[in-house]
Amino acid sequence: MKEKIALDVSHLPLHGEGMASLTWWGTCAFMLIEGTGFALSIAVYLYLMSLAPLWPIRAPAPDLLPGSILTLILLASLVPNILVGRWAKQKALRKVRLGLVIMSFAGIAPLIVRIYEFPALHVSWDDNAYGSITWLMLGLHTTHILTDLVDTLVLTALMFTRHSDNPRRYGDVADNGMYWNFVVATWVPLYLCLYWVPRL
Repeated sequence: MKEKIALDVSHLPLHGEGMASLTWWGTCAFMLIEGTGFALSIAVYLYLMSLAPLWPIRAPAPDLLPGSILTLILLASLVPNILVGRWAKQKALRKVRLGLVIMSFAGIAPLIVRIYEFPALHVSWDDNAYGSITWLMLGLHTTHILTDLVDTLVLTALMFTRHSDNPRRYGDVADNGMYWNFVVATWVPLYLCLYWVPRL
């Protein structure tokens, strides 16, 4: 039997970036699933509020300061995050390394503020339905910050080793930046729900 070459694909790159990458599609799928989780938690929050004669239940409204500081930190982190994404497309290794170090600190800073945010709710997770849903919402978002921080730290370490020679790493950096944008975007409705709805 004779072999016949139907199509020569030897000139194609070994990996894809953006929409041509399976990692990109996987990240989008994660964001869709996790975004649905956040939307459900907000729906539960509003449903419980509609049932309660007084909201918050047996607690004052949360202190605005920790949540507002965290919001400012997250919004400010978008600037270096967008720059890192651009540098990754340009494959500018030194800039990507610097940007990832900055983004590592940008992932640690909100976690430090989050330590003060839980007590600022003025309710424990097991006090009542209000306490349970508020702690759940903050806990969900904290998990997402932690997830992206670990990913950023791993990518930072890789970019300072011989693995930075692999062009695929730049696509990973861009996908990680896209996920951080998602983490910031999901916090905005959570912040409004947790801190401003009880003041209405």
